[in-house]
Formats: sequence, structure tokens, C-alpha cells
Amino acid sequence: MKFVFDLLPIILFFVAYKFAGIYWATGVAIGAAAIQVGWVWLRRRRVERMHLATLGLLVVFGGLTIALHDPIFVMWKPTIVNWLFAAVFLGSQWIGGRPLTERMMGHAVVVPSSIWTRLNWAWVLFFLVSGIANLLVVYWASGFYQAQQALIQATGSTSIDLSTCAAQYAGDLLALCNDAQGREEVWVNFKLFGMMGMTILFVIAQALYLARHMKDEPTAAEAD
Repeated sequence: MKFVFDLLPIILFFVAYKFAGIYWATGVAIGAAAIQVGWVWLRRRRVERMHLATLGLLVVFGGLTIALHDPIFVMWKPTIVNWLFAAVFLGSQWIGGRPLTERMMGHAVVVPSSIWTRLNWAWVLFFLVSGIANLLVVYWASGFYQAQQALIQATGSTSIDLSTCAAQYAGDLLALCNDAQGREEVWVNFKLFGMMGMTILFVIAQALYLARHMKDEPTAAEAD
């Protein structure tokens, strides 16, 4: 349930996008992130840093997307979030005495300190790669950026709502708009399914790695 709760802004972004396009979806994600932070505060009288960081970056990059009518800003948000987490895990190697992985899971899993250090580096690498993967989808795999620029050059406008192509254009311009919208949707699908799949596979790999190095708990001597 916590995993689903943490993903709530992304899930609602995906659902809203399917019905109303990226600008409404961005607004819904900002609202969901704000509710997420408020709900945790009301129940526990504290705010989780991950939720707060997500809300802050959504407000900044999502706000720019809505204000400037340019999806590219909100598309950068997952990369910034992942690189921020990479920096936090990296910094924990030298700040606080223990790597962040050990602080998060050391109470439940007993492994040598060297294993926590390796696992911490693995998380740093994972977040770096996830951020790069997001940009590769935006600028290369989906072809969205090139399609967006082609539409901007053809229309002379940088403020375009790809969810209303048929209402705005006809002929070649409609074809360009539909192409850009389809490529935008590739990124939206990757944001939910691709990045979630990467995370699940990495967590499974982490669990298998930890299982190999877990120390056996000492067994109590049997009574005579």
C-alpha cells in the first residue's frame, strides 16, 4: 500500500493525461502531491522528504509547463528527482557515519558494512541511469522533442495543446500535431510503466543480493 501511495501523483497524472492531456495531468499531479504531503502530516505530524521533494519539483517544473504551455519542463522533472536522490545517497557515504541504505534497512537486515556500501553505490548508479533513461526517451527514443520542434516551426507558436489537435489544425499541421501527441504519449507511458518496472526489477535484485550476504541469527542452545 505504501508503494502505491508513493506513486499516487504519477498514477493520477497518467489517468488525467488519458482524459485531458498533459496540462491538466500536470495540475492533477501537483494537487495529488500536495494532498500526499498534507495527509502524511495530519496522520504522523511529520513530512517525508521524498514526498516534499516531489511536491517542490512538481510545483517548479509543472508550474513552468502550465504557465509556458511547454511539456518539456515537466518531462525533465523525473530526471531531476532521480539525480537529486543519487546525490543524497552519494553524500550519505561521507555524512552521518553510515550509508543511507544501512540507515534505512539496517534495523531489519544484518549484513557486513561493506555490503551496505556496495548497495548504496548501486542505488546511486540506479538513480543516475534512471535520470538518463528518462532524457533518452524524451529526446531520442520517443522522438517527442524533434516532433515538437517541427510543429513549432510549422505553426510559429510555442504554446500548443497537443490534446486538441483536431480542434486546432487540419491537413499537414494536423498530421504534425498528431505525431507529436503520439510521441508525447510514449513518454507518459514510460514515466509510469517503464520507470516503475525498472524500480521493481532493481528492488528484486537488491533483495536477492542481500539474501546472499545476510548473517545467520545465532540460535539459542537447547535446554537439557
